[in-house]
Amino acid sequence: MIAKLKGLVDSVGEDWVVIDVNGVGYLVFSSAKTLSKLPRTGEATSLLIETHVREDHIHLYGFADAGERDWFKLLTTVQGVGAKVGLAILSALSAEEIIHAIAAQDKKALTRANGVGPKVATRILTELKDKADGLALSTPGTTVSEGTASAAAGFGGAPAEAASALVNLGYGRSDALAAVSKANKKLGGSGDLQSLIREALAELSVL
Repeated sequence: MIAKLKGLVDSVGEDWVVIDVNGVGYLVFSSAKTLSKLPRTGEATSLLIETHVREDHIHLYGFADAGERDWFKLLTTVQGVGAKVGLAILSALSAEEIIHAIAAQDKKALTRANGVGPKVATRILTELKDKADGLALSTPGTTVSEGTASAAAGFGGAPAEAASALVNLGYGRSDALAAVSKANKKLGGSGDLQSLIREALAELSVL
């Protein structure tokens, strides 16, 4: 079973890359985010690999980091989410955005990914609501660790009121939750309602 590939970038397509390992080219399917991090053709790279073996094929799926790979494995446990849809979700949303969507039970955020309709989005939110808490996630500049989903979903007081106010202004629930969470962190967890809304709106303006 292949778990990692280290070699040279041979060629890149819309959802794949060929990695040349000592003269052998491996076709690896990847998310848009992983593909965007690859070096130029001919340069060295390394990808974590998830190998899927079927009766009619062996497919390799590559990831720039362990967090993305773990989310791929978790997403593909959901009925209706195959490898292609799993990569589409990881192309459309970061790991942090996925966990905020699950915390906020925000179907709209997940349907931004190709191949994810309302029914599949509902399954993802329902089936992963509890499982997401046990998954450690690493995103550029941010570490989302165990318990984050529950904490994000359950915060109350001024942060909850601020998130509700942003939703009433027309922002998506997961976007509002993410913005308020960042604002609350900037304010040291002690900001009042108006300060939280102001800082959250500033966060939303750069999304």
